[in-house]
Amino acid sequence: MTEPQPDAVSESNLTSLELVARGKVRDIYRVDDEHLLIVASDRLSAFDVVLPDPVPGKGIVLTAISNFWFERLGHVVPNHLTNIDPVSVLPDQKDHAIIEGRSIVVMRLNPLPIEAVVRGYLIGSGWKDYRASGSVSGIPLPPGLELAEQLREPIFTPSTKAAAGEHDQNISTDDVDSLIGRELRRRVSDLSLQLYSEATQYARERGIIIADTKFEFGLDSDGELYLIDELFTPDSSRFWPVASYEAGSSPRSFDKQYVRDYLETLDWDKKPPGPHLPAVVIKRTREKYYEVLDRLSR
Repeated sequence: MTEPQPDAVSESNLTSLELVARGKVRDIYRVDDEHLLIVASDRLSAFDVVLPDPVPGKGIVLTAISNFWFERLGHVVPNHLTNIDPVSVLPDQKDHAIIEGRSIVVMRLNPLPIEAVVRGYLIGSGWKDYRASGSVSGIPLPPGLELAEQLREPIFTPSTKAAAGEHDQNISTDDVDSLIGRELRRRVSDLSLQLYSEATQYARERGIIIADTKFEFGLDSDGELYLIDELFTPDSSRFWPVASYEAGSSPRSFDKQYVRDYLETLDWDKKPPGPHLPAVVIKRTREKYYEVLDRLSR
């Protein structure tokens, strides 16, 4: 796939709408009492720290991949997308070029205070927890598992939702019950596992292992549950090539693990400010993100 070469958008800074929040990657604007405009910037975060160098076009890729999955998995759970054209809510034409390909108008919902994480393989913080305690989020796992080994079945391992500059923390289902209630937690867990199951089957047929992923959910004023934020992107998931996967070592990836691996070689305490990235790391990261989009959309 020959990808476009857009200018990097570190911050959208639209003039037409009020900025509600600026997350690690997304800028959120108020459209009206019931709708928000979300703009996916080219910011890159790692270890919950926003790095100083954007990856040109990254927000466009994230938006395209999320929209693809939202449409494909819409039968599992409703999502926050509307059919409103983002351009139609921006009276200042100077804003139109900034948001092109990287924005959506969504329903205004109340986000749940957790990250709904599903793991199919033992990697990242799950691997660290397993080595320390033999379990992940309070779920005991068999002894003797290797790094990146596939689990017997995917597990729901929720985490806290950290603010920019802070780290997500794995929590138990009891902790989630105390935050959102047992019934809602069970629904979130069941939906998360179903979404993961359907997506992993589709991706594997296209040469991609989805090792793990995280979802965000929100409620409307009637208590209806919706899938929000992003879905199965290289920012929210670990993507590994099927052809070269082997348990026992950290697999090659199509996601920002490549950036994390580079950062691990530096003398950095994983606290703001983040270090600058070499041009080659930015270029390679961009290529990996576009390769995911190319493979999934075939």
